[in-house]
Amino acid sequence: MEGIRNSKRLAVLVGCNYPDTPNELHGCINDVLAMRDTLINRFGFEPSNIELLTDVAPAGSGSGSGSTMPTGANIKLALARMVDQAQEGDVLYFHYSGHGTRISSMKPGFPFRREEEAIVPCDFNLITDLDLRQLVNRVPKRASLTILSDSCHSGGLIDKEKEQIGPSSVVHKDDTVNLTTKPKTIPFSAVLQHLSSLTNISSSDVGTHLLEFFGSEASLRFRLPFVELDLFQTPKPDDGILLSGCQADETSADMDPAVTGGKAYGAFSNAVQMVLVEDPAPLSNREIVVRARKILQSKGFEQHPCLYCSDENADATFLWQQPQASAL
Repeated sequence: MEGIRNSKRLAVLVGCNYPDTPNELHGCINDVLAMRDTLINRFGFEPSNIELLTDVAPAGSGSGSGSTMPTGANIKLALARMVDQAQEGDVLYFHYSGHGTRISSMKPGFPFRREEEAIVPCDFNLITDLDLRQLVNRVPKRASLTILSDSCHSGGLIDKEKEQIGPSSVVHKDDTVNLTTKPKTIPFSAVLQHLSSLTNISSSDVGTHLLEFFGSEASLRFRLPFVELDLFQTPKPDDGILLSGCQADETSADMDPAVTGGKAYGAFSNAVQMVLVEDPAPLSNREIVVRARKILQSKGFEQHPCLYCSDENADATFLWQQPQASAL
């Protein structure tokens, strides 16, 4: 990968603050704006190759900000456009900062429920781990898709991706201080209640509501029968890389300016920025996650960033940064 020249660098950045709702967050748009600057100044992304989706226009941007509302359909269209442009050797990046949730589902013929991870766009049209698996499966060989999800329950957000750093990792926990933070999670019950208010259908099946309200724009997990879903779940070599803000059973923190005394931010996104500022040299995906874990632990956060990818990509350079880029 690093020996391939003239490769494209493409990014989709999504920040959902859910303004004027019970689910309002404060730092998500700041997270993706900070990453946009980092992508341009450190990693050589062209501004024209970065698509921004936020539910509030960035301050001072005016009506021509170029930001699109982060609905489920718009996010999936942006990701599809990025992957459709990709060729061998290209570097693709998706940064999501916003709410996450876990979906309770039951596969016909199996006597147990399982939890599926999803992100929550501004219109509640959930994007599930299966949607991201299908996206990764479409990435051309020797192109990479790195996903950084600063959301609750984000561990395992690419279905069937191999765990490199996660719940199985041994983590030493020091005594932590109490922090006033807002978790980036919307409980499944609240998601179901909101969708029920849109459809006026009495059902405890989230898929029923999503299909009724969003139709063909709903997640693959609800549109395809389980026999077809299994086609996407077959493990195979890929270049998908997931840096998650926490484990699947944990929450990620959103920091309010009233608490930080400054700008609002997502704890994981901010920790990654701190890692990159502290060391301008190329860092591996593993190093980014390990160092971000240490920063969050030192600050008293009880969330553990995770890494899911192939063995090779675990030690590959984050966003395939070339050494000469460190001088930027």
